[in-house]
Amino acid sequence: MTVLVVAAHPDDEVLGCGGAIARHAAAGEEVAVAFLADGVTSRDINGQHSAEIARRRGAAQRAAQILGVREVTFGELPDNRLDSVALLTLIQLVEGVVDRVRPTTIYTHFAHDLNVDHRLTSEAVITAARPIPGSQVTTVLAFETASSTEWRAASAATTFAPDWFIDISDTLALKLEALEAYAEEMRPWPHPRSTEAVRHLAQWRGSSVGRDAAEAFAVARHIQ
Repeated sequence: MTVLVVAAHPDDEVLGCGGAIARHAAAGEEVAVAFLADGVTSRDINGQHSAEIARRRGAAQRAAQILGVREVTFGELPDNRLDSVALLTLIQLVEGVVDRVRPTTIYTHFAHDLNVDHRLTSEAVITAARPIPGSQVTTVLAFETASSTEWRAASAATTFAPDWFIDISDTLALKLEALEAYAEEMRPWPHPRSTEAVRHLAQWRGSSVGRDAAEAFAVARHIQ
């Protein structure tokens, strides 16, 4: 199995599926991570974007090393402004990564997250991984991202309703260690993007399926 994680911003990959990434890597499977947006240019940081981008990328590389990721690709699209980029451009970027990595499984954002970058990343992935003849992609899973997925106004059409769970009892510690690389992005409890909240969510998802800890996903496509 070759696994590709397509995330909008550095830190989304750990929040959404860091435990699953570590589990795949521990099983000897190759994992690649691709980011579309830089994750920082929407902030008012006195024009110091280049230094901030470098720090964020360094954090992503450290997190990848902790989790066992083979390859990390960084996009340079504007943070929280993917809606200013043509959807075709996003799709072509993802297609390029899919063609190079040739994954069998792709993890990406839930289609109805509050964050616009997450939603457009999801749409680009679903299009790039469409099941045309000869495609090697058999599974596309959508993860939840703390402080985005659960903040969307609830409705039957947009609520995250997981139907695929991965036991991360043995890799939760690595997920939390990888989040430490993104210390600048974390918040104090009871913010949902705090270490405590991430641990509690993993334990809650685990308890819902009889495990110590789990990550939950919505199946976008699975070909058995």
